[in-house]
Amino acid sequence: MPGESPQSMTGAQSLVKSLERVGVEVIFGIPGGSILPAYDPLYDSTIRHILVRHEQGAGHAAEGYAQATGRVGVCIATSGPGATNLVTAIADAYMDSIPMVAITGQVASRAIGTDAFQEADIRGITFPITKHSFLITDPLEIPHAIAAAFHLAKTGRPGPVLVDIAKDALASMTEFVWPEELDLPGYRPVTKPHGKQIREATRLIGEAERPVIYLGGGVNRARAWAQLAELVEITKIPVITTLMARGAFPDSHPLNYGMPGMHGTVAAVGALQRSDLLITLGARFDDRVTGKLETFAPDAKVIHADIDPAEISKNRLADVPIVGDLAEVLTELNAALRDEPSHDYTAWVSYLDGLRSRYQPTEYPPVEDGLLSPEYVIKRIGEIAGPEATYVAGVGQHQMWAAHLLPHERPISFFNSGGAGTMGYCVPTAMGAKVGRPDEVVWGIDGDGCFQMTNQELVTCFLENIPVKIAVLNNRSLGMVRQWQTLFYNERYSNTNLQSHLVPDFPKLAEAMGALGLRAETVEEVDAVINQAMEVNDRPVVVEFVVHKDAMVWPMVAAGTSNDDIKIARDLAPDWSGEEDL
Repeated sequence: MPGESPQSMTGAQSLVKSLERVGVEVIFGIPGGSILPAYDPLYDSTIRHILVRHEQGAGHAAEGYAQATGRVGVCIATSGPGATNLVTAIADAYMDSIPMVAITGQVASRAIGTDAFQEADIRGITFPITKHSFLITDPLEIPHAIAAAFHLAKTGRPGPVLVDIAKDALASMTEFVWPEELDLPGYRPVTKPHGKQIREATRLIGEAERPVIYLGGGVNRARAWAQLAELVEITKIPVITTLMARGAFPDSHPLNYGMPGMHGTVAAVGALQRSDLLITLGARFDDRVTGKLETFAPDAKVIHADIDPAEISKNRLADVPIVGDLAEVLTELNAALRDEPSHDYTAWVSYLDGLRSRYQPTEYPPVEDGLLSPEYVIKRIGEIAGPEATYVAGVGQHQMWAAHLLPHERPISFFNSGGAGTMGYCVPTAMGAKVGRPDEVVWGIDGDGCFQMTNQELVTCFLENIPVKIAVLNNRSLGMVRQWQTLFYNERYSNTNLQSHLVPDFPKLAEAMGALGLRAETVEEVDAVINQAMEVNDRPVVVEFVVHKDAMVWPMVAAGTSNDDIKIARDLAPDWSGEEDL
């Protein structure tokens, strides 16, 4: 506060006081030698510390909490292996622009660089996957570092920030001086778009015959949903929502043509490929969306709006680059477009409607080869839990089915690992999401491969009263890898058979960790176990669904090929007829 006198305390007390000052309510972590001094004042703090079972779980839980609340997620670990166990989650947060602060203990400052016990250069290790990092050896620097870390994590393009603190800095006496102003030379993210670029974008939109709004996760990070809805209302331009933008624009809207990319809908892929203008909002032209880059949207001009100037023209040259916060960009763009004459996109919309009606997701049979269909199971979870639930997916086939088949009607209600594709993401992220949204139903959609990487956090969920619900689709294999082996490796299934029909027994494993364990093997049991899980709110629930292993995710654009080569089944391509009338 202005005029407050410096207070004498340890560096550890200064750290905890700084975290309280920036409004931290929850920290996920595990104590250890170098960070131990910080845990003593944390014992008396108002901050809730959730003791996880693995540091990777702490990092993913912080991601889930950050997404669920819009606040900065916080994780804490000790030096050496404690810190390195956070690396996967830090990389995940970096790729998906999630605001997170990772606090790590470091060996005593005099021992840094000597290969001391449990020493690791975590700053160097995480340099490419953090927005910024601090190494603190002087306890006087702790308040400024924490204030700066939280400011950096949540402003501009959000991302993870590392604060590594030497053990002697935590143990030493210091004075607590809160910075009234942050001195961050060179860090001034641009939020307001340039007026000339807005005018140019308006001109291109006015000239386009086949425009499409290409939404990325940046729309969610900017919380620009109202402005986006207004843009669509003004222009009546078709919309596609990438994996990270599912729910930012409701699937039920007639102008939403679904998810594009490697496993996108035919209508969304067709919209990109046949477009003459891409209005790109907070997307980064990821290879999973573009396919073979030189064949991507060949006739389209590009308006690219993003908070991060490094993303603009990185993969695809932008005709109109707009740097700014998407909420501000869309506010100004909408104001400019309101004064423009309306445009008739009837032929374009009719063409995309035709693609959607011909190639809408198949009504999957409930059973194939005597076992449950994974698509059917995911669809029923979404229908029973409804769009009011928050869903967290692991990585693989179940992630893609969840992206298509769950009810994506609300923004930031579907969490998944997009850029990094991190197996093991589901359980700890669902845990963090439930901490952030204690009054919402949180369902994790996981596979037997992903689940076996991080399921130990169910113990944390039980002990900390975090009643998540986890669906484990047990196809006894690494499903997406098996799909690639089927398609590209002559069905040579090298090391993708998990033999999960033998071990573990998932319901018994769940029960051993304090959760309710359920299993469904027949169609009749599917709704029963989902409804039973929905009624349990005093502990976690794990529901194993025994599904067949030969299900494949379609449509599919094979890696390195053009989006024009999309397949709707193994040897079946869509009929693009009708485009000659555009």
